[in-house]
Amino acid sequence: MSKGMFRTVSRLRSGYATDEVDEFFDLARRVYEGQAADPLTGRDVRSMAFDIVRGGYSTGAVDAALDRLEAAFIARSRQEFVATRGQQAWMEQLADGARTLYGRLTRPDGQRFAPAHRGRPGYDPADVDALCKRLVGYFDSGEPLTANDVRSATFRRRTGVKGYAEEPVDAFCDRAVEVLLGVE
Repeated sequence: MSKGMFRTVSRLRSGYATDEVDEFFDLARRVYEGQAADPLTGRDVRSMAFDIVRGGYSTGAVDAALDRLEAAFIARSRQEFVATRGQQAWMEQLADGARTLYGRLTRPDGQRFAPAHRGRPGYDPADVDALCKRLVGYFDSGEPLTANDVRSATFRRRTGVKGYAEEPVDAFCDRAVEVLLGVE
């Protein structure tokens, strides 16, 4: 039975399965408070998915809570890492993560990611390239950019070879979010 952690949508609309959400957030709370030995990382939180059901929890409210939870787990990870290895080691690890992104960022517009397969949905290359340019501005010039800016980026749809394949773009954005959260 649902604990009512979030606002639900009407029975005519779809939202996240309440029991699944409640169970995950209960586990996350126990792990964060040290009451459960299950490993849980910011990446685990970001990759969490729930079934969509009629009358479930508002997806926007749950997604916002997941973003905050991810940031909390990354902040804790940073704190533990710095306590054992030092701030310089943390910054070096972040720099290594940024370098893994940078190779793709230096590619020419329209060539940063593989094209979507024929007939498959993809992302508009111009939209993705614009986000990549913002990342370059962040890394090279310290221009403002947050993990939430990357998380909330939207890309228009393109089909087949006119678009970038979604999976590698999504994986790249996930890594960018990790790096940005590590700095924030």
